[in-house]
Amino acid sequence: MNNDQNNNINPKFLKPYDPKETEDRIYKLWEESGYFNPDICIEKGVTDKEAKPFTIVMPPPNANGRLHAGHALFVTLEDIMTRYHRMKGERTLWVPGADHAGFETQIVYERKLEKEGRSRFEMTPEDLYKEIYDFTISNKKFMEDDIRRLGASCDWSREKFTLDPEIVKTVQETFDKMFKDGLIYRGDRIVNWCAKHQTSLSEVETEFEERTEQFYYLQYGPFVISTSRPETKFGDKYVVMHPKDKRYEEYKDGQKIELEWINGPITATIIKDESVDMEFGTGVMTITPWHDQVDFEIAERHNLEKEQIIDWKGKLLAISGEFEGIHISKARPMIVEKLKEKGLLVKIDESYKHNVKVCFKCNTIIEPQIKDQWFVKMRPLADRALDAVNSGKIKFYPENYEKIFRYWMTNTIDWNISRQIVWGIPIPAKICNVCKKGFSDLNNELKKCDCGGELRKDTDTFDTWFSSGQWTLLSLGYPNTKDLDIYHPTSVMETGRDLIFKWIPRMVIFGLYLRNEVAFQNVYLHGLVNDEKGEKMSKSKGNVVNPVELIDIFGADALRIALVVGNTPGMDLALSRDRIKGYKNFANKLWNISRFVFSNIPEKFHKSELNEIDRNIMGELDTEIKDITNDMENFRFYMASEKIYHYIWDKFADKIIEESKPIIAGDDEKAKQSRQTLLVEILEKSIKILHPFMPFVTEEIWGMMPARNASAGGAVENKRLLIVEKWPKA
Repeated sequence: MNNDQNNNINPKFLKPYDPKETEDRIYKLWEESGYFNPDICIEKGVTDKEAKPFTIVMPPPNANGRLHAGHALFVTLEDIMTRYHRMKGERTLWVPGADHAGFETQIVYERKLEKEGRSRFEMTPEDLYKEIYDFTISNKKFMEDDIRRLGASCDWSREKFTLDPEIVKTVQETFDKMFKDGLIYRGDRIVNWCAKHQTSLSEVETEFEERTEQFYYLQYGPFVISTSRPETKFGDKYVVMHPKDKRYEEYKDGQKIELEWINGPITATIIKDESVDMEFGTGVMTITPWHDQVDFEIAERHNLEKEQIIDWKGKLLAISGEFEGIHISKARPMIVEKLKEKGLLVKIDESYKHNVKVCFKCNTIIEPQIKDQWFVKMRPLADRALDAVNSGKIKFYPENYEKIFRYWMTNTIDWNISRQIVWGIPIPAKICNVCKKGFSDLNNELKKCDCGGELRKDTDTFDTWFSSGQWTLLSLGYPNTKDLDIYHPTSVMETGRDLIFKWIPRMVIFGLYLRNEVAFQNVYLHGLVNDEKGEKMSKSKGNVVNPVELIDIFGADALRIALVVGNTPGMDLALSRDRIKGYKNFANKLWNISRFVFSNIPEKFHKSELNEIDRNIMGELDTEIKDITNDMENFRFYMASEKIYHYIWDKFADKIIEESKPIIAGDDEKAKQSRQTLLVEILEKSIKILHPFMPFVTEEIWGMMPARNASAGGAVENKRLLIVEKWPKA
């Protein structure tokens, strides 16, 4: 190695790679370049105006706090796609956003109020809204800074917030359109009620927990019925059986029978209905239409009365007699004791396992209640979504999630979009105080109902999914078509696998309904990011991983590639510090490789023709690039990243560079020049294909390249950032 070659080393290479010194500076360089914005890429001539568009709309993180490890994974995956397609020369747009996250954010703020000894029920709606708004906006900045720390090359000039005035206006206009089209109605139907937070929830805002509880067999006149909830049975005056059940053929539909029940004698009515499972229990059941979805549907079919047994706070009403005002959790053993005293308790099964529906935020058992709410008619919308999938307009990665999508669209139920919370987009509607009929009223003009009754303003807000379901459209400016005509349908929706039934169907539905096109052409679903033991992260376990803390220790590049290598779509990932540390070492390995290459080429470096040996080595890399490109095109980022890693470490560093040392130190000038050219070419191509995965260290090395493309007649300095360099072709 001669002195001229030594002088070619940038002083930064004299010490190990330092992410802390690099990353903020590089990200600022990217932002100032304007290359996150496809319009500027076109203006600066790095992208052709007629180039194929590639669009991702960011699943908007909740604006109420910092990012967690799951956010880090989606940001990384989407940035990989964005950087790859930008380097391909496509008109690439990644739109960032933030979600007000209605119910979730209000819960976060209610916990804050509890710590302060306050309650939202003691505040005016206006004061509560203002406090949550200020809280959210202050936290939104932290969330956006976290996204920047991860290296996200999204177009911040197009960022949207789900409570931006134009967003609110458009969401309300969608409600009005759907109401006029007969797709939204108001009615008394069973809803999922959270007694703790005093609001209804959609199916996707509830979860099921398997619990082992007591199962009670009760004597109901001549029948034995069974239940896990004796506290709901006070109003049971209908006994239902299958019309083909020969055990009960002596009983006729509509027949009245007298019997002794919890609080005295009652008259019960026989109902024959084919929904009864003859194999379950005794094949006979009583129904509580107000507090059970199946019972409600039976009552609807047979036009039966419905009576509320449990109030909105989970306490028993007057129909329960002596138990009135007692919370159902406390009342249950008391009721069972009374049944036993009256000789109505047949037996108790102590090991009944079943799934209990709970609130997804507080784990309170959901109480089905009949409530007057706004509902979306899902069947016609779901059928269009199924047609889109059947016609191949949407592809799923992994493919098996298509079956889950189909299941939810095939078995859909009407969607309750009313929430009894302050934080959210107000429903632009009025309700009659007399007949309870509901009207859309965008401009606050209606005063009287058709029946002559006074109209009152609906105080409910939309389910968050009603606005976020329109997100691919809203984030691109709908109903303004400037960006929509270029970038919609979006190319891919990348999000967590748990959103296959929550968010994905709603976006498909709204894209078809509002613009007659699918919202996206591909769906890529990632799994959960768990702790190093493979356990789900939770604050209660104390195992939540903060991605920013990991970036501070190991650098963003190391975290990013640790999240991707070997992480197949739809599968959960156990994230350990040792894993991330290993990829920090990889970043430093690349740094050392670059130092070796730069120190072994002359300052006035000219690329030479490759000899046969070096052409073969380059051919092997070209084959590898072709394979990696194929992986990138087919969303196999977990494979592409692993191949790049092994090529750079095992092939380039451990083999090619080691074999190059005696050649460069030798006297064969032609062999030396060929090998110098080979090393530069391999380094350039390696940095390019690694860039989407580890953008900071690759951009830093690219900026220190002493020369390239010298075959044109002299050393040509780097003029463009790596972020807009072209993806290498084999």
